[in-house]
Amino acid sequence: MTRLAPVARLTQYAHGGGCASKIPPAELERVVAGLTGGGEELLAGGADGDDAAVLRIDGGRAVVSTADFSTPVVDDAYDWGRIAAANALSDVYAIGGEPLMALNLLGWPRDLLPAELAREVLRGGRDVAALAGCAIAGGHSVDDPEPKYGMAVTGLADPGRLLRLDAGRPGVPLSLTKPLGVGVLNARHKATGQVFPEAVETMTALNAEAGLAALERGIACATDVTGFGLLGHLYKLARASGVTAVVDASAVRYLDGARSAVRHGFVPGGTRRNLSWVSPHAEFRRIAEEERLLLADAQISGGLLIAGEIPGAPVIGELVARGRRTLVVR
Repeated sequence: MTRLAPVARLTQYAHGGGCASKIPPAELERVVAGLTGGGEELLAGGADGDDAAVLRIDGGRAVVSTADFSTPVVDDAYDWGRIAAANALSDVYAIGGEPLMALNLLGWPRDLLPAELAREVLRGGRDVAALAGCAIAGGHSVDDPEPKYGMAVTGLADPGRLLRLDAGRPGVPLSLTKPLGVGVLNARHKATGQVFPEAVETMTALNAEAGLAALERGIACATDVTGFGLLGHLYKLARASGVTAVVDASAVRYLDGARSAVRHGFVPGGTRRNLSWVSPHAEFRRIAEEERLLLADAQISGGLLIAGEIPGAPVIGELVARGRRTLVVR
């Protein structure tokens, strides 16, 4: 905990936690339908809802752009800054890019929380950006009833070596680089104040090595697992690729305490909305409600979901030819 952490429990100043506060996916897709897109130089960032926008520029390069911010998921200001920064940077890694520069995005309740606490949030973001080799060049702030923090990130990529949602093919294994469960553990933290160091360590870990490993192995399809949960992001990938995704539930890793959190009712509203969204498109073979909720758990700064194999990441399923359902969980 930072020296300033006892001043306030940050999670108590937000109606929801992190990516669990996202607008529900079905509602969001209706709102943005027909409002995105561009010319042939826009390689990613259109109707499929890619992790970041990618625009081809001169010299055989592409510029990558993304923005991500959230409400607090932990009470420690410095840790929240690190988590939010890692989460924003992840979108660049998930599409095969390298982050170069970031702008801070800060909303702060000036009359409720001290400016020194905001500085701790920004310091956490700075330190994670430094680990990524990403410069921070200022940003934008507003006086906000709820604290919010994140980054707009710009990077570079090779337009011929991208990780795309629509590049999945039948017969390819699915790998997941981080365990699930941060959503339900963050919900328990918000309700009780109990700290889960393993969850913090997971959320602050960068996806840089995983993204690079995927590119080095010629993998072309990936996404990161954030607010729509594993099942939500996998549904988007399978839908864009025209395939069915099969998940072996027993192969998915979870953080210690995640199952207990679900059993005790610490389930974010975003997690339940995710499950409701994917259920009409999924076949669950004797998978209990607890397991379904964990597979749909709204993550922040989750791992990369990769259509392929990389060292250290367990295989959790495979892509097959399109069947009656887009998702099959067995």
